[in-house]
Amino acid sequence: MVARPKPLILIVEDDEALASAIQQHLEHAGMLTQVYYRTAHAQRFLQNNFSNLMLLDVTLPDQDGFSFLEELRRNEIAVPTIFLTGNDSEISKVKGLEIGADDYVTKPFSAAELVARINAVLRRAESAGDNNVTKNVRVTDDPFAFAGAEVNPNTMTINFPNGDAEKIGRKELGILAYLNSNPKSIITRKNLIHSVWGLHADIRSRSLDQYIVKIRDIFSRKDMPLQSLRTIHGIGYEFDPDETISEAPPVGVSQNS
Repeated sequence: MVARPKPLILIVEDDEALASAIQQHLEHAGMLTQVYYRTAHAQRFLQNNFSNLMLLDVTLPDQDGFSFLEELRRNEIAVPTIFLTGNDSEISKVKGLEIGADDYVTKPFSAAELVARINAVLRRAESAGDNNVTKNVRVTDDPFAFAGAEVNPNTMTINFPNGDAEKIGRKELGILAYLNSNPKSIITRKNLIHSVWGLHADIRSRSLDQYIVKIRDIFSRKDMPLQSLRTIHGIGYEFDPDETISEAPPVGVSQNS
């Protein structure tokens, strides 16, 4: 049996003694930890790395925990978060939950309670993504029309007018869904990668281009070349569902990836 990877817990707490004690308890419980005493340091970490969960003190030297979590959410960093605070007022708890926290633990707390709360949030976070095919598509999403065909997330197929159905992979499905939801606008490679793979995905633009080529090939085999999907060299792509096959692309724009 393959062992489950240890979850990485980010501890953002300016009380160094308390942060060290929490770190020891969590590592004893089989978790990995990373400790920061300032929100700025934690933010730099989260911009470039994945964390399964963050323990966040409400009162920190450079920024309060509430505004820090709001900033992370604005930047689409959706790390599950448990607030740690000495303030047990109902107003404070409600505020923390309303801005996107997953739980709120009042100091002092026992190590056993904290570990139990963390495990509960981790389970919820894991099950919340069970229906996700990619970051932007769920298997329960409705089918949608794309360039004369129908894309079905539930069956992960492209259904063509002649009755043929072609199976597609997770990433191809995510790309088609994102293009479909952003018609007639130039989509940068970076935005497309973040929307399909996730904010912290480690994928190069050339890998994205290869998925686009696969999509083009599927439509070409059905005599439905994707004239409506244009490559904007050095930038990304543009999908125009109203583009007809007879129309020529603008100067400087390539039909092929």
